[in-house]
Amino acid sequence: MKLPMPLKRSYLAAGLLGAALLSVLVSCSMTTVVSPFPAAAAPVTDRSARLETTYDSLRNEGGRVMVLQAKESTIRIFAFRAGQAAKLGHNHVLSAPRFEGFFYLPAAGTASARFDLEFRLDELRIDEPAIRSTLGPAFSSLLTAAAIEGTREHMLGPDNLEADRFPFVRIHSIGISGEAPKFAASVEVELHGQKRVMVIPLSVDGLPDRLSVAGSFVLRQSDFGAKPYSVLGGLIAVQDDVVVEFQLSGS
Repeated sequence: MKLPMPLKRSYLAAGLLGAALLSVLVSCSMTTVVSPFPAAAAPVTDRSARLETTYDSLRNEGGRVMVLQAKESTIRIFAFRAGQAAKLGHNHVLSAPRFEGFFYLPAAGTASARFDLEFRLDELRIDEPAIRSTLGPAFSSLLTAAAIEGTREHMLGPDNLEADRFPFVRIHSIGISGEAPKFAASVEVELHGQKRVMVIPLSVDGLPDRLSVAGSFVLRQSDFGAKPYSVLGGLIAVQDDVVVEFQLSGS
């Protein structure tokens, strides 16, 4: 059937608009990992010197300094889809394959203990299939390398967390209260070049011979001056709140 010219033009316009929208939606749920550690990551050899110096000084004061072991630990960050077309996007899980961390347990006990942890945003691994497969239906979708690269660009790029300018996430304890195995740690969190103080519940085991600690907390990106990703007036976006979960081991 031959369509009248005005109707034919309207179908063509709708088709072009739909194709453009699909392109945007697909690109906003994308990210890539060509190697386990992205080539763009800055050198890591200089990052631990400050912490090592601090904890060497504490070691000389007595008590015990424990080094957190990345190979025996996990740090995961969960980001969630949002917007009217959220079903066309994906939830994401980011993990830190390496970090620097120390815990100091003084002779006086845990009330005077302290810890520090830092890792780089530009070293995060994004949406690894082995991790996603353990997280249930909300993370069951399989993402392509191109989709993973798109996620990296959007979440860590100049319009969101700006990992090139602010590569580090740092967590520094201010005070610890409670009694084993349950503690509350007041911490200063540095993200996106800004610092905020929050209280984190911790479950701790193994002291004083070793350290096994688990916990989680919520970061609101906008609290640190970062703008969560959004496109087409919020049609598809990333939620402001991200969940950070960790299980850390040290000795």
